[in-house]
Order: sequence, then C-alpha cells, then structure tokens
Amino acid sequence: MSTEIPRWFKSSYSENGGVCIEVATNLLATHSVIPVRDSKNPNGPHLTLSADAWSGLVEFARHTAV
Repeated sequence: MSTEIPRWFKSSYSENGGVCIEVATNLLATHSVIPVRDSKNPNGPHLTLSADAWSGLVEFARHTAV
C-alpha cells in the first residue's frame, strides 16, 4: 500500500475572498482519484473524485462562474 499523501493547492485564479477549494492532483496517477476540500477547513472532510467527475466539476464551474 502506498503512503503517498495529498499535495494540496489552490488555483492561481482564486481570489482572497475565502471561497476556494483545494485539490490534490498528485494522487491521480497512483490512486485514480482527485481529492477536493474546502480551503477554509483543511482538517475537515474531503471529497474523492474520479478524473471524469473532476472534469465535470471544472466544466460546470466554467459555465456557471459569476
């Protein structure tokens, strides 16, 4: 079993308003998942998305951005 830990980061497009998510794409190749969490609560729960689900979320955000 791999002990690789998520390397969290925020988008360079994130504003400093505190409404951000963080992702850890480093687990995609080894575990086939992309963890996503609320940047305001780094010790809280996270979602684990497949690559397809992540792509869908990004596409949704692009079309609904204010």
